[in-house]
Amino acid sequence: MQKVFKERLHKGYAQSMELAGEPLVEEKSRYQRIKIFDTVANGRVMVLDDIVQITTRDESAYAEMLTHLPLFEHGRAERIMIVGGGDLSIADEALKHRSVKEVVLVDIDGRVVELCKAHFGEINAKAFKDKRLKIEIADAFEYLGRPESKGRFDLIIADRPDPVGPGKALFGETFYDRVKAALKQGGYATFQTGVPFYQPWEITDALEELAEFFPQSGLYLTVVPSYIGGFMALSWAGTGKPLGTPAGIKRARAAYAKSKIKTDYYNPDIHAACFALPEWIKRLVP
Repeated sequence: MQKVFKERLHKGYAQSMELAGEPLVEEKSRYQRIKIFDTVANGRVMVLDDIVQITTRDESAYAEMLTHLPLFEHGRAERIMIVGGGDLSIADEALKHRSVKEVVLVDIDGRVVELCKAHFGEINAKAFKDKRLKIEIADAFEYLGRPESKGRFDLIIADRPDPVGPGKALFGETFYDRVKAALKQGGYATFQTGVPFYQPWEITDALEELAEFFPQSGLYLTVVPSYIGGFMALSWAGTGKPLGTPAGIKRARAAYAKSKIKTDYYNPDIHAACFALPEWIKRLVP
């Protein structure tokens, strides 16, 4: 009988994936249980504490939208921090931009980084070889509070887990305060904000808190099939111009064409469309 992985992330709803062969990794690090396996439909998958983190089939819909959208609108970003992101899919996308001089990836679990280097080369091999990448095995909340982080980054991408366990520190007012302090003037931060169909409170809570600390903030959408529930909400905050204006979209379109960057999900049309929200999601926006 074929082995099946089942994820029950939401009350009353679950998804299952048929494995293609034996699991590649099943172990417990200091912080969490780590599983990596190949599947029939979704490619290679990493699961932390039985919650799907990444699949090679649809990672682009997540990593590209957190990364390219703010970078193309910014246009001059040089220093980027990634909170979490131990699979390096986001780092790989950020390093495609020629203007970027430094990408600092801060993940608390070094074992995740090691295992993803060994098993996810399809999406991160170039990033590991890039001298602009700096990997810090540390608590990102603590790292953001260091003096050397103040006013350092043009973009901070919070590839945070759901707000449970150690991930709770990456939500809430103190975290957002530290993110703001670490941004340069005119910089942006992007965050995953859950699947609104099953986690509607995440949008409302996050946007209320972001509005307390940032002069500009908002929401846009992507669709990552393995993050079950339809739309995934990505929130953003900034200290300069808002994202998603006609001028910003026009600027991003020109920058994308000039860059010659190859993508699987992101393009300027998606950039323009992702700020359009269904009515039921609009009602979640405070």
